[in-house]
Amino acid sequence: MDSHTQRAAIIGASGYTGGELFRLLASHPEISITVVASSEKTAGQPLHAIFPHLHSLTDLSLVPLDPEAIAQQADIIFMALPHTHSLQPAAKFLELNKLVIDLSADYRLKDPAVYEHYYDVPHPFPTLLQKSVYGLPELHRSSIQQARLIAVPGCYPTAAILQLAPLLAHGLIDPSTIIIDAKSGISGAGRGANLAYHFPESHESIHAYKIGTHRHISEIEQELTNISHHATGDTSTSAPSRLSVLFTPHLVPMNRGILSTAYATLHTHEAVHDWTSLYKDFYKNESSIRVFQHPHDVTPSHVRGSNFCDLGVTHDPRTGRMITVAALDNLVKGAAGQAIQAMNLALGFPEDLGLATPGLFP
Repeated sequence: MDSHTQRAAIIGASGYTGGELFRLLASHPEISITVVASSEKTAGQPLHAIFPHLHSLTDLSLVPLDPEAIAQQADIIFMALPHTHSLQPAAKFLELNKLVIDLSADYRLKDPAVYEHYYDVPHPFPTLLQKSVYGLPELHRSSIQQARLIAVPGCYPTAAILQLAPLLAHGLIDPSTIIIDAKSGISGAGRGANLAYHFPESHESIHAYKIGTHRHISEIEQELTNISHHATGDTSTSAPSRLSVLFTPHLVPMNRGILSTAYATLHTHEAVHDWTSLYKDFYKNESSIRVFQHPHDVTPSHVRGSNFCDLGVTHDPRTGRMITVAALDNLVKGAAGQAIQAMNLALGFPEDLGLATPGLFP
């Protein structure tokens, strides 16, 4: 693809993820944002009226979601809509031959029955589920490079998959023993009004929610199953039996960030003397992954505003369990930044173009 500036549209631009997409794409040297779209309620409003931090950076106003009209003004479509709301427009934009990067869960799951179970509606485009590519560059880079429909992973799954992939890929842990305990900042719940996210309800508090039922379980299990299946060398054409994980998310009183701690029992008695080196070798060519020698150095405060996922790993010889920790910004590597990383791959740009900046600290 030639190097002329690509035109991008952000659908769902009034949400936290949409605003983060604009912030990051505004400084991307190969992208021009030509359309910002949202619900009818906000249509006509200047984007900077909804996000004052973007004042003087854009004079774009929000327009209604009209795929035919938007397709005439954009080459790349970022879909930052709530789950189930991307189904129809994403399919239409594909029909109009656009590169579609969907940040909802609508095209992440390969099995339409699993999608219906977790999202309570039948999937109207099961064939597109098979054509979509799960947009985790560290594991699906070559497929993303050829994709026209990229399903950006959820924030919790990004952390969980990346922190467990090296152990599963080497067959070192028993997949049936995986426990994931994750904490997220409140922005992960979106911008809609909800009593649980009001300051007096969430400040100086922490609580677990959707215990054992969170929708992100479905994609965590899908991707970890694929890694485990590949590690066993099973080349059968039948779908692998899905492994099951115990996943508990928690809401913590910070604006953004995820800290995910995962536990699993060693599947082998072979000694690995340097677990950190194992992880560094697995991710040796990954610009968005940083592996720390000491897991206690992994914290959301070190990745805020960046596209990094920080990882740490240790072994508890007393219990025979592995403990891994992952930290990322749920709005960047967990959403907008990862979407741009995938876009760069699909367009043939350097993967970290527009993303190679450190986090904010303090």
